[in-house]
Amino acid sequence: MGNLENLRKEVWKANLGVYRSGLVTMHSGNASGIDRQRGVILIKPSGMDYDKMRPADMVMTDLEGHKIKGKWNPSVDLPDHVYLYKHCPDIGGIIHTHSNYATSFALLGKSIPVYLTAIADEFGEEIPCVPYVDNRSDHIGKAIVKYMGKKAPAILLAHHGVFAWGPTPRAALKAAVMVEDVAKTVHLGMLLGRPRPLPEAEIKKWWDRYHTTYGQPKKKP
Repeated sequence: MGNLENLRKEVWKANLGVYRSGLVTMHSGNASGIDRQRGVILIKPSGMDYDKMRPADMVMTDLEGHKIKGKWNPSVDLPDHVYLYKHCPDIGGIIHTHSNYATSFALLGKSIPVYLTAIADEFGEEIPCVPYVDNRSDHIGKAIVKYMGKKAPAILLAHHGVFAWGPTPRAALKAAVMVEDVAKTVHLGMLLGRPRPLPEAEIKKWWDRYHTTYGQPKKKP
């Protein structure tokens, strides 16, 4: 159970990170993580304020969305998390937010092109925007899988918000933070003029560097 408890803490920390980064208010949005060996998901409780949550409050479900453990109801977005985990085996953590600048693009149904080297680094392609779908069942999850990019670990939902993901809940949180950060810069730039996307060769160059030589070598076990 040790690894599962570590995941519980990681999901709790990701939820706190969403709140502390200013990506959500009160109790909107959510973070989750999956233990694929055990076939369980841990996710934020529905309607609970972030500053009141503790690791024990994370709700455990199976891969069909049935609650296994926890005294609270899981997030209403659970069906979409489940759908993504089922159809994207490389995803280990998911974040959903309504962060202001990114959602302003979603409101207009606009993707965010690769205007910045920071977008090239983290996303490697434009951050796409999904046409509006309602929140019944797993409709959002299906739309995300249909429209998600090949590299970008995030997507905008028209008239709704943002979904971001990664191999871990922490990686998903980073993607969600980066979406909002670049959306803010692009938004401000568009107030002054018309930005132009980077050339494809430059996008590839920045992406390759960021995902190969950037940062410190990983420690050997």
